[in-house]
Amino acid sequence: MQPAMMMFSSKYWARRGFSLDSALPEERPAAGSLTLNRSSSGKNEEKKGNKGNGKSESASEGGKTAVVFSLKNEVGGLVKALRLFQEKHVSMVHIESRKSKRRNSEVEIFVDCDCSKKEFNELIQLLKFQTNIVSLNPPENIWTDEEGKAVFVSLGLDTDRCFAQGFKDNVYRQRRKYFVDVAMSYKYGQPIPRVEYTAEEVKTWGVVFRELSKLYPTHACREYLKNFPLLSKYCGYREDNVPQLEDVSVFLKERSGFTVRPVAGYLSPRDFLAGLAYRVFHCTQYIRHGSDPLYTPEPDTCHELLGHVPLLADPKFAQFSQEIGLASLGASDEDVQKLATCYFFTIEFGLCKQEGQLRAYGAGLLSSIGELKHALSDKANVKTFDPKTTCLQECLITTFQEVYFVSESFEEAKEKMRDFAKSINRPFSVYFNPYTQSIEILKDTRSIENVVQDLRSDLNTVCDALSKMNRYLGI
Repeated sequence: MQPAMMMFSSKYWARRGFSLDSALPEERPAAGSLTLNRSSSGKNEEKKGNKGNGKSESASEGGKTAVVFSLKNEVGGLVKALRLFQEKHVSMVHIESRKSKRRNSEVEIFVDCDCSKKEFNELIQLLKFQTNIVSLNPPENIWTDEEGKAVFVSLGLDTDRCFAQGFKDNVYRQRRKYFVDVAMSYKYGQPIPRVEYTAEEVKTWGVVFRELSKLYPTHACREYLKNFPLLSKYCGYREDNVPQLEDVSVFLKERSGFTVRPVAGYLSPRDFLAGLAYRVFHCTQYIRHGSDPLYTPEPDTCHELLGHVPLLADPKFAQFSQEIGLASLGASDEDVQKLATCYFFTIEFGLCKQEGQLRAYGAGLLSSIGELKHALSDKANVKTFDPKTTCLQECLITTFQEVYFVSESFEEAKEKMRDFAKSINRPFSVYFNPYTQSIEILKDTRSIENVVQDLRSDLNTVCDALSKMNRYLGI
C-alpha cells in the first residue's frame, strides 16, 4: 500500500466532467464469469508471441489489474477494506471513490492494482466477505479519452489546480512518505519531532488559514473563538507559519489534559476512540497538495489544527470527547460503529445553539469553507442530537451531510452520551484515573471502593473550600 496514496472523491471528478460510471458495466456480471487479467495491450501481445522467452509465463502471472467494489457509506468501512490490500501485499497504483448511483447507502471504490494473479485472487476472496464486488478488470478503453490516453493522467493544465496532482507529484509523494516515517518512528513520551515545512506547504496552510479566519467570527462557537487567539499567542498560529505538534501538545496538556500523538493517516474507529479515552488525540502532520488548497478528501494537519485543536483546549469539550472514547472500550464492533457515528455527527460535524443562533463546533465544518457555510444556511437539514437516532444516520464522506445535529451545549451532549453509553452491553464499567493516566476496570467491589475513596477526597476538598468561603466572605 502506497504510504502517500490519495482518495479521489466524486467532488474531484464532477468538477472535471469525469465519472466512475465510465468504469462500470451497464449490467453487473457474475463474479465467477469475469476474467482476472487486465485487457491485452501491445506489450502483452508481444510477450505471447515470444515463446522462446522463459520470462513470458511468469510475466502473465503479474502486472496491473483492477477491481470496483461497493461498501456501506460509514465510518471505518474503507479502512477495513483497504487493510486487506496491505495484508495480501497488493500495491495500489490508483484509487478513486464516489457515491454509488445504484444504492444511496453505499460508496463505490475503484482500485487499480499491481500484483500477481495469485495475490489478486486471494484478495478478491477476502473482499467478498466485506464488500460487494461490482466489477473486476474494467476494460482499459473505458478509462481512456478519445485519444486513448488514461483520463487520470491526461488532464493537462487543469491538474495545476486539482488534487490529482498529489497522486502524480513524485516530490509530494516522497514528502508524504517522510511524514509516515516520522509518525512510525515516534515513541510515546518523546517530544514530537519538529518539521521544517516547505515554502509551498506554508503557502497552502496560509490560504486555508486566511479563508477560514474570515468565517470564524460569525460561524464558530464561542469556545472556539476564545481559544483561537491563545493558540496564536502560544503555538504560532499564523498565516505564514504552520504550528508544530509539540507546541500544540504542550498547550493542550496545560488547558485540558489532552496530548497529541503523530499518526501517518487513518486509524480504525476502535483505535482512534481508544486514544480519546486516554485523552490522546492522533494527529497528522502532512499538508494537503497545494493544487487544491480548499479541499482535501482525507484529514491533514490543516483539518487537525484548525478544526480539532481549538476546541480540545476547552475542558468541557475535551471531557465530552473522552466520554465517547471511554464508552468504546470493551464494546462490540456494532457498538463501536454506533459510537463512531455519534462522534462523526458531533465532534466532526456538530452544531450548537448560542445566543439563539446556530454555531459550529464540529472539526469537519470548522476546517471546510464550503460546508461551514452550508451547515449554517437555510438549506441545511438540522435535527436535535439524540444518540439513539443519530447513531443510525448515514455518514457521507464524499458530499455534504444530509442532516446535521444540534445540541444546546457540550454539557447536554455529554449527558446524552453518558445515558447512551449505559445501553452498551459490556460486563464492566471503566474509570480514567487522572493521577496515573490509566484506565481502571470497575468490575468488583474492591475496584469500586478505590474510586469511591478518590471521590471522597475530592468531596472533602470541595466542602473545605465552601466552609472557608462562608467563614471569610460571609457566603
